[in-house]
Amino acid sequence: MWGFPSAVILALLLNEIRRKKFKSIVQTVTYLPHFISLVVICGMIIDFTSTDGLINSILVNFGVEPVNWLTKPEWFRPIYIGSGLWQSIGWDSIIYLAALSGIDPSLYEAATVDGAGRWKQLIHITLPGIAPTLVIMLILNIGGLMSVGYEKIILLYNPMTWETSDVISSYVYRKGLVGAQYDFSTAVGLLESAVGFVLLVLANKFSKKISETSLW
Repeated sequence: MWGFPSAVILALLLNEIRRKKFKSIVQTVTYLPHFISLVVICGMIIDFTSTDGLINSILVNFGVEPVNWLTKPEWFRPIYIGSGLWQSIGWDSIIYLAALSGIDPSLYEAATVDGAGRWKQLIHITLPGIAPTLVIMLILNIGGLMSVGYEKIILLYNPMTWETSDVISSYVYRKGLVGAQYDFSTAVGLLESAVGFVLLVLANKFSKKISETSLW
């Protein structure tokens, strides 16, 4: 869920950039990680966080003892979430930039004539203009809240970090494919899908109740 507000904020910041060349460079840099293979991404993370990796090479200059960060349970979540944001924030912001481009420019011109600054234009024009898109994407994110995915976690975690790194998907993988407990893993996977479906329905119903925007 961290990716949702981060992508919105990035889109709003990019929308404020007036120099097209600089804006294109920033967009390209933020989009690129999405096209890098997940295996390559995880390999980079493992190398950067290893005892003799880039992070420790920098921290040693500040007197910090080198450690293997991926063996520390308390650091797995920050590394996983931070790398996930770096990998997806640019790509996820595209849909919000498209919504921003659909706002009538005359609204901003009229607001400028009335003396409204950039902040008031953001509050009264930009956010209401992309509100339907925000609601739909939020509903979809809530529906997928249970489906974290297991590929990246399996590539990064180890028995020392299971207490903080394990999610339902990786647990199902270990119990079902590795442990051959097919009936148990199927039940857990079905429960995960059912909870996700219920969350999606509830989020859509709540959105329809407080606004005019919903998936159905």
